[in-house]
Amino acid sequence: MKKIGAFFDIDGTIYREALLIQHFKKLMDYEVIDRALWYTDVKKVYEEWKKRYGDYEEYLETLAPIYLDNLKGEDRKFVNYIADQVIKTSGDQVYKYSRERLKWHKEKGHLIFFISGSPDFLVSRIAAKYEATDYRGSVYKVDSDEKFTGELIPMWDSSSKNNVISGLIEEYDIDLKKSYAYGDTTGDLSMLKKMGNPIAINPNKALLESIKSNEKLSEKIKIIVERKDVIYSLDSSVTILDY
Repeated sequence: MKKIGAFFDIDGTIYREALLIQHFKKLMDYEVIDRALWYTDVKKVYEEWKKRYGDYEEYLETLAPIYLDNLKGEDRKFVNYIADQVIKTSGDQVYKYSRERLKWHKEKGHLIFFISGSPDFLVSRIAAKYEATDYRGSVYKVDSDEKFTGELIPMWDSSSKNNVISGLIEEYDIDLKKSYAYGDTTGDLSMLKKMGNPIAINPNKALLESIKSNEKLSEKIKIIVERKDVIYSLDSSVTILDY
């Protein structure tokens, strides 16, 4: 008998920020990343995003190559230790809706999968915290001495996520029509299209436009917006305002 799965993106879907950003900040605290880089390379795009002039994706894309470059040569055990501190101090910073959905899926006996572009060593820890059945994340390579090489196998785009999800579907014998997907950006689009019960949580503009332009997806998707202490459930007829 086929099983029901619940496929969750993490950053912006479960977790209210990005695991990589929190790890980046901790790496500065432990002097793995020079704090001066924040002021010379990151601060401007961060402040533009905080003021709602800039784009969150641009902020993350600015951080990511600095993060990757500074991990090069670092010992995996030390980086993992810092990753543990991230989960310990901020692992509970999740959306209430997502927390309740995870609880509901567990009660129903559904299989839970975390699919994220964040580093696999961070994804594994958040997956363990919330008792996910399995997970996939971007693979940051290490050499024979357990040192990071500066190379990675990314998993943040829709095509990459689709490939790993297809593997999980086959491995766990998942019933697509009865299964669920949760995401917030176009990187989650293939996952949302694939499942019978797609839910977009606080979708960005690009994802919302993609949903509205896809008749088949727009007919079945639920849009959830969580702001302050209110959770709104919308359909794809929601109006996008441009300012």
